[in-house]
Amino acid sequence: MFPQRLDSPLAYDIAKAMIDGFNRHYRLFRAESARAKHRFETADWHGQQRAQRERIEFYDLRVNEAVARLEKEFKAGDQPMEVWHQVKLHFIGLLVNHHQPELAESFFNSVTTKILHRAYFQNDFIFVRPAISTEYIEPRGAPTYRPYYPSQATLPDIIEQMLDDFALQGSYANKRRDAERVAHVILNRFHQVKLRANFQLQVLSGLFYRNKGAYVVGKIMNGFTEIPFSLPILHDTHGKFYIDAALFGEDDLQMLFSFARAYFMVDMEVPSAWVQFLRSLMPRKPRAEIYNALGLAKQGKTLFYRDFLSHLNYSSDRFRIAPGIKGMVMLVFDLPSFPFVFKVIKDFYPPQKDTTREQIKGKYMLVKQHDRVGRMADTLEYSNVGFPLDRFEPELIEEIRKFAPSQLEIGDRDGNGEMEVVLKHVYIERRMIPLNIYLQEAFDTLAHPESPAQARRAKDQLEHAVIEYGNAIKDMVAANIFPGDMLWKNFGVTRGGKVVFYDYDEIEYVTDCKFRKVPTPRNEEDEMSGEVWYSVGPKDVFPETFEPFLLGNKDVRAAFMAHHADLLDAAFWQHHKERIQAGQMLDVFPYEESQRFQHEGHATHF
Repeated sequence: MFPQRLDSPLAYDIAKAMIDGFNRHYRLFRAESARAKHRFETADWHGQQRAQRERIEFYDLRVNEAVARLEKEFKAGDQPMEVWHQVKLHFIGLLVNHHQPELAESFFNSVTTKILHRAYFQNDFIFVRPAISTEYIEPRGAPTYRPYYPSQATLPDIIEQMLDDFALQGSYANKRRDAERVAHVILNRFHQVKLRANFQLQVLSGLFYRNKGAYVVGKIMNGFTEIPFSLPILHDTHGKFYIDAALFGEDDLQMLFSFARAYFMVDMEVPSAWVQFLRSLMPRKPRAEIYNALGLAKQGKTLFYRDFLSHLNYSSDRFRIAPGIKGMVMLVFDLPSFPFVFKVIKDFYPPQKDTTREQIKGKYMLVKQHDRVGRMADTLEYSNVGFPLDRFEPELIEEIRKFAPSQLEIGDRDGNGEMEVVLKHVYIERRMIPLNIYLQEAFDTLAHPESPAQARRAKDQLEHAVIEYGNAIKDMVAANIFPGDMLWKNFGVTRGGKVVFYDYDEIEYVTDCKFRKVPTPRNEEDEMSGEVWYSVGPKDVFPETFEPFLLGNKDVRAAFMAHHADLLDAAFWQHHKERIQAGQMLDVFPYEESQRFQHEGHATHF
């Protein structure tokens, strides 16, 4: 352990340069997030998506800038460890009264590990645990949330006032109508319940922007009851604002902030206060996922890893090869007690997989930067992750040695006698039930039902899965994504029953594909041939050929053909390719069609 002294002026200068680098990062991050309001007001939908993609790159750019400055001005990598220990102590001092201390600590970790070439969390020179509390940090500017105290009679007026407080530049198609509709559904939630003295709305002071929507987020309080709510604001076909729905309860908010959706843009002075408020609406959602949803991905990764290390300390099960059909490109493993899966890119692939490690990483980055429309799982990407060796099943170690030896190191990296597995590159995703397994459960029950009711439930499960599968593909098509490999095993079922895609090594933009009908056979020899007799280009797709791989089961086929037969028709895909190329951007809502108010002239949706 190093002595607790602060006698190095150089250490202070390095710490000050680091905090300056972080402050520049967050200033730019906030500015880009704040500009989302103007893009929404002017219906600059493509600009909104472009900004969402570009903002993801901000963090790494600022980290690299800080590293370059520290090396140039202070030769930081050559400084002794005694100096680096003081750098951390000075940095802690600079975080007193800071409004984003948790983000600044993660920034410090990123810069320090790059300079010291130490990529591990177990390190005296980084923040393994937070050093500065984020409790009760008060913003200098707008408050984190605004309280409104209506009576039953004044609730529509208060909702109008709340909308006015967001100061959107533009006009509503019919603000009073929308306010009365929202007031009506709120009061219906408290039907035959007395409104208490503390009846109020607490509403976060900024709108949450994503794609073509802006979302009011808050909670209704009445006595001991708290109900989360959100109001999506959209543009109608005349460019006027309108409230499209009123969402209530934790499940609706969970869907809105899903890990399978693009990140929100929202201007936050004290992000930890926003996260704390959102956590009160969604107590089951980990703080890591909330930071991710707000575009603060590095902080999400930091918190996830801390949660993971804590889970390892309080569990004893072992990492194992994940159940299900093994992938050709990814080696997947999990810890049964932990609700995530770990994916490592293999070193070599079967001949039919014409790809490289860099191409696969590029596909995963494409998904991270794209609008995931609730249908593509977000991934956390880590380098040089350490695991205790004694927590691995021997079969899993052998699997990694066999298929991804370049990604594996085993040794005593800390010199403490404890052997560890270090994986050089890992993707981590929330665990879902693979769709093929979900369907197989229904098949097994239908084959041997214990009662007519059980058979009906299994049939409903099967039909729901098939409908959701088709809806997932159509939502991705709306966002210009062709899944590539559409087999059931590449999709999963979430806790909320949504079907989500999670295998990205073959995805393409719809606009990069050529969708074709299978040509008419020229003769009987062509018709009887077991081989493809017509020419096929590298980006050619023949939708009618999906059928043999997907619809072997008669019940699956019946459900699919009833709801999604158009997916087997090249014309469906060609139409959407032309639409996207023409610049049209369809709505894909993070709530059900049945939850929408009915408006005249609201925007086209998918």
